[in-house]
Amino acid sequence: MIKVLIADDHPIVRQGFKKIIEQTKDIKVTGEAANGHEVIEKARTGIYDVILLDISMPGLTGVEVLKQLRSEEIKIPVLILSVYSEEQWAVRVLKSGAAGYLTKETAADELITAIRVAATGRRYIGASLAQRLADYLDPDSGEAPHEKLSDREYTVFRLIASGKVTRQIAAELGLSISTVSTYRYRIFEKLKVSTNSELTRYAIENRLID
Repeated sequence: MIKVLIADDHPIVRQGFKKIIEQTKDIKVTGEAANGHEVIEKARTGIYDVILLDISMPGLTGVEVLKQLRSEEIKIPVLILSVYSEEQWAVRVLKSGAAGYLTKETAADELITAIRVAATGRRYIGASLAQRLADYLDPDSGEAPHEKLSDREYTVFRLIASGKVTRQIAAELGLSISTVSTYRYRIFEKLKVSTNSELTRYAIENRLID
């Protein structure tokens, strides 16, 4: 029996995934978490074969949770779940050690397949994501400026590009306004932009926001 920990801050989302999983005979949800700190605590003390982890967890983001688990050598395979398209996060989370990246619009049968693949210790790579990885690994493609951003910088970058102001970003991420301002300065330097509108245009042109 494959034991799964579902981590999402929305109870209705967790319930939806549980209903999908309950239709199988070889997979069972044995734990739930509503924030990043809960995920880490449950992963330390529970026995799970796969973690389904929302990328937008409150407090610690999904990517930060993943990195913390890896730093503690907790080797439970992690499938990242997201409302964001593959272009926006997939390569980044796979580089951080995720066993796969799935959007929340993923069909039920693909989710089940991904869980089974991850439970064997392999990565689940869908067809469209495989093509994106091939493009990313192309030596002639070069590294895009946004790929030089840290995970936290990338999160702040997307929030700015989505129209959020510094105060809103600070509240959403649990950071001080001065810390967000520092991230903004670094982002502008790395992307070689000087205004929020230029940053937003960059994000749209690179399909990094919806």
